[in-house]
Amino acid sequence: MKLAPWLLWTSLILGGYLCGSILFSLHIPKLLRGIDICQLSDDHNPGAANVFIHAGWKIGMICLLCDLLKGFLPVFIAVKTVDTNSLLFSLVMVAPVLGHATAPFDKQSGGKCIAASFGVLTALFPITWIMLILAGLYILFSTVIKIRPNRVRSIVTYALFAIAAVIVTMFHHLYAIGLGCVFVSGVAIVKHTNKPEQLPQQMPDKVAQS
Repeated sequence: MKLAPWLLWTSLILGGYLCGSILFSLHIPKLLRGIDICQLSDDHNPGAANVFIHAGWKIGMICLLCDLLKGFLPVFIAVKTVDTNSLLFSLVMVAPVLGHATAPFDKQSGGKCIAASFGVLTALFPITWIMLILAGLYILFSTVIKIRPNRVRSIVTYALFAIAAVIVTMFHHLYAIGLGCVFVSGVAIVKHTNKPEQLPQQMPDKVAQS
């Protein structure tokens, strides 16, 4: 049975949002190790990076893979079933990232969207290899031109990625994908702006409590 176009688009967007809203990096460490990484970490972020730090690399790899897949799968399915040139495709792209950022089913606010956004962009292969631009910018600002703190690095990275994505996608006439990249970048920038890292002067209190 073939779904009506509006129902198909609605299912892809809503399904992607719900998929993205599952905070694997919060729930898997609780299930396997009985720890809450949001309570243990300085930035209280339910992301895979904190899982690596507080739960070990094995659980960290599981969470990272899950966070990548929840961005990848909804967009991958959409690439196979709908017109990627439709502007609605930009909403499909941002849906898992927005779900991860808002986390409607958890009391904690959502994560910073890095893994989820990489999953979304990876699903666009081989239509576009634009994910490599985001990866390249992160590598550049982590090794050659080091930007600190991490949240500032991410804000700069996503801002430049949004600009680069618009230029590249316009050149290749991939307007919906370009708009989706801007939406994804916007959500990530807002999350990094609203979740500042713990200030150095706060650290002694935490050490004293440990």
